Amino acid sequence: MKKNFALIGASGYIAPRHMKAIKETGNELVVALDPYDGIGIMDSNFPQADFFTEFERFESFVDSWQREQTGKIDYIAITTPNYLHKHHISFALRSGADAICEKPLVLDSKDIDYLATIEEETGKKVYNILQLRLHESIRALKEKISKELEQNPNKVYDIDLTYLTSRGKWYFVSWKGDEAKSGGIASNIGVHFFDMLSWIFGPIEENIVHIKQANTNAGYMKLKNANVRWFLSVNYDYIPQDVKAAGKTTFRSITVDGKEIEFSEGFTNLHTRSYEHILNGGGFGLEEARNSIDIVSAIRKLTPQGLSGEYHPFCCKGEGVRVKG
Repeated sequence: MKKNFALIGASGYIAPRHMKAIKETGNELVVALDPYDGIGIMDSNFPQADFFTEFERFESFVDSWQREQTGKIDYIAITTPNYLHKHHISFALRSGADAICEKPLVLDSKDIDYLATIEEETGKKVYNILQLRLHESIRALKEKISKELEQNPNKVYDIDLTYLTSRGKWYFVSWKGDEAKSGGIASNIGVHFFDMLSWIFGPIEENIVHIKQANTNAGYMKLKNANVRWFLSVNYDYIPQDVKAAGKTTFRSITVDGKEIEFSEGFTNLHTRSYEHILNGGGFGLEEARNSIDIVSAIRKLTPQGLSGEYHPFCCKGEGVRVKG
């Protein structure tokens, strides 16, 4: 049966993937909200959808739909700035709809507890887009590691995570450059990798930060079955030369015990797969999101130690970082 959707945050970078997912799963977007009104992308997806730039008018529209005997809004998708997720999820649940929210679900673990209370009160559910869990290469890795851990439960893997995705000056003027609104680099671009690693290798046991700059975070974490050196940056200067020569501005790499995990392809359809997963009775809820939110909220509060201990090799590329004895 066709489901009705609303969308909060229609003009953002990730919103078109949600529109595409709603359309490709055979459902209907009935209304969208965004303070910015240049939403031409809606014409190629849901030109008949109502649209508002003011939350109050959107809220009134949703309320009137939910009071009708038929045609209720089943899901509200949320692609707003990170610091607004908690409020918008709460609104969705209290409006009688399930919420589908982009990552990071919230900025702090205590917000997960708050939303769990709202779920219980309303009987509605929160789903987080954790699309790497649906990536074929990542699922194959999890299956492989699970089998190995059945044979040797105490095995500890050595992992290097590197994610570089260049951003211009606009990034630091926007909400994404404001740690209070985005949660910082680790929350904004790293949370889905931390979720994936803790999903495969177990919960975090130790968390250390080596570098914490506006455009770069790096550190070390010990998971139950893995030692992870990680490096995240939006600074183009860190991009390897061969990648620059190919005209690319993004570089992602995960090595497990020195072996590269190939997952450069297969990202384009993951939001549609996420929606299919939810609509078929699956989906990833509040508790699935908790490990990654614990990790990034801790990183935000930790004091960087500089280059000591188990730090990522890319840390040495930075200028002005003094190596501690």
